[in-house]
Amino acid sequence: MELAHSPEEEEFRARLRAWLAEVLPTLPPKPSPGDWPARRAYDLGWQRMLYDAGYAGLHWPVDAGGRGATPTQHLIFLEETEKAGAPYVGANFVGLLHAGPTIAAEGTPGQRARWLPPVLRGEEVWCQGFSEPDAGSDLASLRTRAWRDGDTYVVSGSKIWTSHAEVADWCELLVRTDPSAPKHRGITWLAMPMDAPGVTVRPLRTLAGSNEFAEVFLDEVRVPVANRVGAENDGWRVTMVTLSFERGTAFVGEVVACRRLLRELARAAYDSGRWDDAPLRRRLGRLNAEFRALWRLTQWNVSEAERTGGVPGVGGSVFKLRYSHARQELFDTAAEVLGTGSLDLDHPWVLDRLSSLSYTIAAGTSQIQWNIVAERILGLPKGR
Repeated sequence: MELAHSPEEEEFRARLRAWLAEVLPTLPPKPSPGDWPARRAYDLGWQRMLYDAGYAGLHWPVDAGGRGATPTQHLIFLEETEKAGAPYVGANFVGLLHAGPTIAAEGTPGQRARWLPPVLRGEEVWCQGFSEPDAGSDLASLRTRAWRDGDTYVVSGSKIWTSHAEVADWCELLVRTDPSAPKHRGITWLAMPMDAPGVTVRPLRTLAGSNEFAEVFLDEVRVPVANRVGAENDGWRVTMVTLSFERGTAFVGEVVACRRLLRELARAAYDSGRWDDAPLRRRLGRLNAEFRALWRLTQWNVSEAERTGGVPGVGGSVFKLRYSHARQELFDTAAEVLGTGSLDLDHPWVLDRLSSLSYTIAAGTSQIQWNIVAERILGLPKGR
């Protein structure tokens, strides 16, 4: 990637800054973290503002409803919105960062026309129905069954850690359509309407007190065959596309946020008199270097995805692996700066620290990422 910005890119940055300065003061107050219906409305409202201003799906292909922006413009957008304190994707994250890009890459023209515009316009929310109680890191062990009955699949089983299921309209769902096939070859990717008869959602409360996850129980839910993305039993390949987006580009905005937090930590350490603590200064300096390197890796991954047709490669696993651990180290350092304040659950850094514990598990455990790096990048043989 060329790191020097062109005059056109700087003009894009200036327009974006001006727009953000105009619209952000008009936003209503953020709803309570636990009020997901209100948060859904807030997040969809922000998405609609982005759409009306021409910033929705900035980096999506034009034929998928996006603007076909360059990787650099996409990164400028993420930098400027984070610096300005603009809302993040929130309840929209599965649709915008996982399911939407997957449908853009793998869906039929009719599927793209049906599902992508409502995501970009802030009209529909998606959730992710991948993990199961006995299929987390070994996702291919999933047992939720789907059998063909005419023009529909009949689905029974359960999912867990289903992000935003409580307020979702659609679910990107993995099902087993051929139980006799090897476990990676009998899986199918479906788009399931969450209001279909037989769908039951049970919210889960996390360590941080939030309830953005849920268990989902499926009792002979009928899903049209037309809602299948990719071929029957080809869902594992489609899933790898989804996971490449989840690991490769979905965390981009968070890297910008972490770099901002580092600056806030340095100021807090100085104001509290902790700046004279040499080991703490070294930790902050090392973390600053770490996140600068992660930002460069992000730039490379985004550029590589653009070069190869929009789908991130295995570099996403390198990023996910290191970012997960760096984020945990960052919030451990925040707790050190806070001192006894690190016990205050009302402090956003404390909540983020609790949330960071999940990052070495979510979106593929660190052990899985190590295996991917070893096998697909270093060319090492698979372990027995």
